[in-house]
Amino acid sequence: MKILGIGVDSIENSRIKKSIKKQKFVSRIFTLDEISKSKKINNKISFFSKRFAAKEAFSKALGTGFRNHLNFNDISITNDKYGKPSIKISNKLQNIFKKQFKTKKVNIYLSISDEKKHSIAFVVLGKKWI
Repeated sequence: MKILGIGVDSIENSRIKKSIKKQKFVSRIFTLDEISKSKKINNKISFFSKRFAAKEAFSKALGTGFRNHLNFNDISITNDKYGKPSIKISNKLQNIFKKQFKTKKVNIYLSISDEKKHSIAFVVLGKKWI
């Protein structure tokens, strides 16, 4: 695998705790799917903090940050039935991959974790060998 980008982000959960009280913040940062899933979660601070960190780490792995029309809610963090996190690939993200890396065939590796005060996410983007 050829590594295309690596990104990491850490955030203080108290920062998200304050921010998620504002509906405008939540709707600007998180997708409708993420907001819907958060309603089934008891620890919303952890849920949103990890996703915020994952989106930041992903933008860093892209090498662009949040510019060139990439917004937080263009990135959707999901979990499989075992809890493994992943990033949902939209057409917009595929177009960004093509522009940034000259390929749409990108593997995304995401790891997220949290403790009481902090959340962290790590993203590796690799070129698929197909």
